[in-house]
Amino acid sequence: MDERDWLILKLLYEKKNITKTAQSLYISQPSLTKRLQQIEKEFKVTIVQRGTKGVHFTPQGEYLAKCAEDMLRRLRQIKERALNMEQEVSGTLRLGVSNYITQHKLPRLLKLFREQYPKVEFSVTTGWSKDIFTMAYHQDVHVGMVRGDYQWSDAKKLLFQENICITSREKIELHELPNLPRIDYQTDILLKSMIDNWWSGTFSHPPLIGMEVDKADTCKEMVVNGLGYGILPSVLVEKNKELYRINLENEAGEPLVRNTWMFYHESDLQMNLVKAFVEFVEGLDFIHDL
Repeated sequence: MDERDWLILKLLYEKKNITKTAQSLYISQPSLTKRLQQIEKEFKVTIVQRGTKGVHFTPQGEYLAKCAEDMLRRLRQIKERALNMEQEVSGTLRLGVSNYITQHKLPRLLKLFREQYPKVEFSVTTGWSKDIFTMAYHQDVHVGMVRGDYQWSDAKKLLFQENICITSREKIELHELPNLPRIDYQTDILLKSMIDNWWSGTFSHPPLIGMEVDKADTCKEMVVNGLGYGILPSVLVEKNKELYRINLENEAGEPLVRNTWMFYHESDLQMNLVKAFVEFVEGLDFIHDL
């Protein structure tokens, strides 16, 4: 089996449909069916059975399909490491980056890196930190940039810290919060848990949610326009000098902070591309340089 055969199994397992899989691979349906039959002949097993609602994988076929993702990942790593055995820093750098960094830090970071290494291309995946963490762990990306303290046993670097703070248009007091409208927003589970734990340890009543929005940036804009208060990472509001802020503290009187990390695998530093990027980021002041 070659790389394309493993890709056929992976996509067919995801789509459960011959026609859609063939379209994704830009091949004809008969060509896909013939190749699938050849794979079955090679392994001497039946991989799929056709039904009225698409194809159904046999236990043997399901096993091979689950192996496909690992095989494709391994083949990609072999190609990348072979390419990067040369001294020149080139190739495609795969990055997984949390939403905030993507919007506020990543464009300038990639611009500065490209200026130093013009032959580098980028493949960027963005999303919630928990998803980026998973991608970095499985080596679907070379480097993951995540917000929050996830358990990571391989190489990492702390990029920056930020306080969690009450933010409002007008001055308010902490004891007033349960009676004031709060603007809530979708965020990753670690930050949500941090805020919820602080609230439940400080107040006996739930917050008065006056509005729910999609993300922290939207929450900040609502706060700027006086529509309520928000509990936000300080890096989002540090440039809004007109806003009133109260940095939160835990029960021990210590600042409530959120860390942002760069995660990567030490073994990937064998690739010149990854090594150059990691060293480049380590030389930056993430808050002021970007």
